[in-house]
Amino acid sequence: MRTVRVPRRPALLALALAVAACSPGAETGPAQRRKATPWPSYGADPGGQRFVRLDALTPENVARLEEAWIFHTGDVSDGRGAIPTGSAFEATPILVDGALYVCSVFNRVFALDPATGTPLWSFDPEIDRSGRYANQLTCRGVTHWRDPETSAQAACSRRIFTATIDARLFALDAETGLPCTDFGEKGRVDLTRGVGEILWLGEYQVTSPPAVAGDLVIVGSAVSDNARIDAPSGVVRAFDARNGALVWAWDLAPPGFERRPGTVSESGWALGTPNVWAPIAVDAERELVFLPTGNAAPDYFRGERADMNHYGSSVVALRASSGALAWSFRTVHRDLWDYDVPAQPTLTTLRRDGAEIPVVVQATKMGLLFVLHRETGEPVFPVEERPVPQGGAPGERLAPTQPFPVRPPPLVRHTLAAEEAWGLTPWDRGRCRELLASLRNEGIYTPPSTQGSLMFPGNAGGSNWGGVAVHPERQRLVANVINLPFAVQLVPSRAYDDARRAHPGDEFAPQRGTPFGLRRRPLLSPLGLPCNPPPWGTLAAVDLERGEIAWQVPLGTVRDAAPVPIPLRWGVPNIGGPIVTSGGVVLIGAAMDDYLRAFHLETGEELWKGRLPAGGQATPMAYRIGERPYVVIAAGGHARAGTRLGDALVAFTLPR
Repeated sequence: MRTVRVPRRPALLALALAVAACSPGAETGPAQRRKATPWPSYGADPGGQRFVRLDALTPENVARLEEAWIFHTGDVSDGRGAIPTGSAFEATPILVDGALYVCSVFNRVFALDPATGTPLWSFDPEIDRSGRYANQLTCRGVTHWRDPETSAQAACSRRIFTATIDARLFALDAETGLPCTDFGEKGRVDLTRGVGEILWLGEYQVTSPPAVAGDLVIVGSAVSDNARIDAPSGVVRAFDARNGALVWAWDLAPPGFERRPGTVSESGWALGTPNVWAPIAVDAERELVFLPTGNAAPDYFRGERADMNHYGSSVVALRASSGALAWSFRTVHRDLWDYDVPAQPTLTTLRRDGAEIPVVVQATKMGLLFVLHRETGEPVFPVEERPVPQGGAPGERLAPTQPFPVRPPPLVRHTLAAEEAWGLTPWDRGRCRELLASLRNEGIYTPPSTQGSLMFPGNAGGSNWGGVAVHPERQRLVANVINLPFAVQLVPSRAYDDARRAHPGDEFAPQRGTPFGLRRRPLLSPLGLPCNPPPWGTLAAVDLERGEIAWQVPLGTVRDAAPVPIPLRWGVPNIGGPIVTSGGVVLIGAAMDDYLRAFHLETGEELWKGRLPAGGQATPMAYRIGERPYVVIAAGGHARAGTRLGDALVAFTLPR
């Protein structure tokens, strides 16, 4: 572990900076920095609305945004050199007490001046970069906590919590970046303890920021998908924010689970349960913690272990102080499609018939939005159980129905017939038609099969970890979604090795402990474009009062994704999320063409786009210093998605 403090500046440099501070446009120094409006949590607030009070940025002036500063972390990996895992710079900074805090793909933490991007300190947890990390090298954010029982001048009275890709939880002094030595073991807690055997470095990770509720810091985990049925436990844990002691642990095993040798970890937590890899939301007033849960292991075949997914693909509310279950709502029954809940639950207030209703809105990979009462988990808009395709693989147990909200309508398509195949040329389209015709294809929830089944939408979404943004006053929600079909095939274990050799470009996973391995691939034409008609990615606004889609527009162009750089606005697959300002501006990167964009909240009109030095597969954030607005986004690309890699944190602002 290593912390670097920025040294005192030489006299000439200090003089130059002092002159700059007195010149028009300069806003630096501790006093000026502390006037910055905060963005204190990963999702702007603990409930993840991604809404910022920024009246100075409007649809009328957003096109004047220009680059303010760039900070380079120095951390990037393409996975082809000494570091075997590729990177994805997915971080959203937070802004507290005049400092930006952000983590890099190597889990280094930086404190920056929000006006200039100048580093104030950095901390290096020195992760082991040799691991084969299942969820890439990524860190989506860090968390701030203020100790109400300690003097503001005391060391570690304000703490930055960060969880690493190699599963350690650190507490850092927000002023200096030094580890808080009273937390855990010299400032860190080992999150691998008690979760079961970890077979390789990178099987068990943490990719999302911890959550803070009162004096507790709460963490989930990201466990490698589809490797084995007895994967490490997906237990969610709460630690004392001062000393790192374990306060409670919530085991995601189903009710009545029989704890036998080989089915539990050394701590007694069930193996192979769902986990919580996406960001957690907190309602401090109601003392509730909202968990978006993943799947039990493995994703595509569970056989007699179908009940292990009892809390999987769900929104779960726990009592923050004890970890006791308040309620749970399942978005998919017996999930066999990797449709785990991928995004932070969003807490907002819905106005209906003159009443204010506290709700949690959950975006899903199916492109469905579930609007639930925050206190009970009951649907605010009706949810129907509809029959879905049956006839799974031998030994599998399928749910006869799946839940569909009546409102809002789906944000993506759920069917794709062979005759709807798309291609740039008749040859391209014909090949896509053949691929679709070869698959079992009965619409959404077609079960995985040995023949090969169409998944539409695929396991990337619909929505993914970027989540949604809500303008609470205008009662409007904004979501970006993906329209990308996948083919999923269950490969009998005896034929697994031969299949891997025969299809070296596809994704394979062994699913040990089941009769089948997994083969998965996006459904692409010979030219590398999706087999479904565009748009392949869209941005949508939903009227929350009515539960209706207000508008939906293509997001991104194929400029940086197609075989030739043609800026056709077809909408492209996207990774990241939106934010919305009080002035009615939606800001989002996410698309695969290296731009940050601004849209009109009321109409969906694209108002501006700023070129980024690398892929913007992250959720931006925004703040104000004086009357001047700033928008910041991580532009470091995404190795697995194939976007341009880099290490930049880019800020935009309006000219004076």
